[in-house]
Amino acid sequence: MRRSIAILCVFAACAAAAAQEPPKLMTNQAYLEDVMRKTTLAIDDPMAVFAFVLDSLPDRVKVYPTENHYYFWFRLSGIRYAGNIKIDAQLRDEGKVAFTYYEDRPAWLKDKSGTSRILGAAESVTVEKLDALAYRIGYKNKSVVFALNDLSQVKPPPSALAPGEQFIGPIFDDSAVRFFLVFDPKLRLFHYILDETIEPADVFEQASVGDGRILIGKRTGFAVYRDQQHERKILIGVYAGNVESNGYLDGPFDQMPDNFIKDDSFQDALLAAEPDLKGKVNRYGSFADGERIVIETYMEYRSPKDLEVFHRCATSRRIPAQRHEACFSLPLEARHGPGAKPLALLRNPP
Repeated sequence: MRRSIAILCVFAACAAAAAQEPPKLMTNQAYLEDVMRKTTLAIDDPMAVFAFVLDSLPDRVKVYPTENHYYFWFRLSGIRYAGNIKIDAQLRDEGKVAFTYYEDRPAWLKDKSGTSRILGAAESVTVEKLDALAYRIGYKNKSVVFALNDLSQVKPPPSALAPGEQFIGPIFDDSAVRFFLVFDPKLRLFHYILDETIEPADVFEQASVGDGRILIGKRTGFAVYRDQQHERKILIGVYAGNVESNGYLDGPFDQMPDNFIKDDSFQDALLAAEPDLKGKVNRYGSFADGERIVIETYMEYRSPKDLEVFHRCATSRRIPAQRHEACFSLPLEARHGPGAKPLALLRNPP
C-alpha cells in the first residue's frame, strides 16, 4: 500500500468511521471467570459435542471463510477446545457436513489427535439446501441456517492481473483478509493477490528489507510484495509461528474459493502446475481420502530478513522479464521455511 495520506488508512479508524461503532472492550476479568468456570460435556462423544455446538448458535450464522468452515472454540473446565463445522462443497448436496474438534494445545505440549466425522442422515443430522449459498443444518430439536459468504461478484481489477494470468476465484481467509487466487499458465504458478477493492482488514507497514516494496501486516503478519510492474500486492510470506499454532493467521492455503470455481478451471491449473496429480484430484483439488492439495506459494518466515530473497529476485538483472512473476512464488512441493527460493531462482524449476 502506498504510504500517502490520501490512501493510507489505519484500519481501526477506517472501520470505526464506516461502522460508526466504538471498539469492543475485552477484560481480564471475563477471561479469568471463563477459565475458572466448572463445566461438563461428554467430550469423547462426537454427537454430544455437535449438539452442544449447534444448540449454542443462533438460528442463523454467517460463514465467512470461502472453504466454508464455521469455526468455533470453547473451554471445558479451563481447557480450550476448537473445531469447525464445514459445509463442504462436495458433501452438502449429499445431505452431509464435516464436523471436527480437538483439544487446542499450546506449543509446549504434544498435540493430541482430534475427532472428525462426516454427519448426515445416518446420524440423524439433516442438511437442507435453501438456496445456492444457504443451508439449514438440524439435529434433534435445533436447526441453524448457515449463510455462506457471497463473493460471486468479486473480481480483480484488470490492472491487478499480469498478461495471460487466469483468475481462479476470490478468497476470504479466516484472518478476515481477502485475496484473489490467480494462475499463470505460462509459468505454471499460483499467486495470492491482496484484494484492495475493499479496505484490507489489516495495517501493512514497510518491512526493514525490500526498499519499501515488502509490507507486513501488523495484526496478521502477512507479508506482501508491491509488484511495481502491475498495480498489485502479492502474498510472499506468513509468519512461521502462526503456521505452527494452526490458528486464524496461518495463511490462506486452506480457504480455496470452492463456491466460485468455474467448471474444471482449478483442477486444470493444478494439473498444469503438478502433472503428477492427473487422475488423483478432483475439481476442488481433493484426493479420494478427502485431503486437499496445499496451495502454499509463500514463505513461512521467522524474520523480515528471510523475505529479502524475493526482492533480490525481483530486482535482479539476471532474471528475464518473462520470468519476473516467478520471483513471487515458491514451488508447491518444496520446503517453505527460511532459505526457500522462489521459482525464478531455481536452476531446474518444476
